[in-house]
Amino acid sequence: MPVLNIANVLTVVRILMVPFFVWFLLLDDGRDGLFRWLAVLVFAVAIYTDKLDGDLARSRGLITDFGKIADPIADKLLIGSALVMLSVLGELWWWVTIVILVREIGITLLRFAVIRYGVMPASRGGKLKTVVQTVAILLFLIPLQSIAGDWAWWPAAAVMAAAVVITVATGVDYVVQAIRLRAAARS
Repeated sequence: MPVLNIANVLTVVRILMVPFFVWFLLLDDGRDGLFRWLAVLVFAVAIYTDKLDGDLARSRGLITDFGKIADPIADKLLIGSALVMLSVLGELWWWVTIVILVREIGITLLRFAVIRYGVMPASRGGKLKTVVQTVAILLFLIPLQSIAGDWAWWPAAAVMAAAVVITVATGVDYVVQAIRLRAAARS
């Protein structure tokens, strides 16, 4: 399978979108002007490319080793940069960003640590985690408070709370999977 295929190109494009997303948020200094909306648009398009490249890779048999490594890195760069930027702008508590990033980095390192025993595929919970994190980030990114008032913060906070709970729970699940995978390989 050639490394240069549409699914891998979309993954690289997603990685290249991250600096633009960050730049647009910084240009608007967290306000609700044009650049904030451009940041929302770039984030939404980047998230869509994640679904699209996965669908294309599976349906057209374009799964490569490069894609297996680059796709999760692209996801973590996008989600991680969004969380960090929201915290830098004072719109999201740092502890939320830290909990999510520690889990994401920890599970990525854990996957590499147990790769010699087998692959830990993304679970349904892991996919749900990504969806809920994405929705939560979008709710924080879209300047809803300037449109609908202060009450608009509460739904964003509730979805982010759910994202944190699912993130931690699936992190624990992956640790259990890794322990089982290692034990099965040794026996």
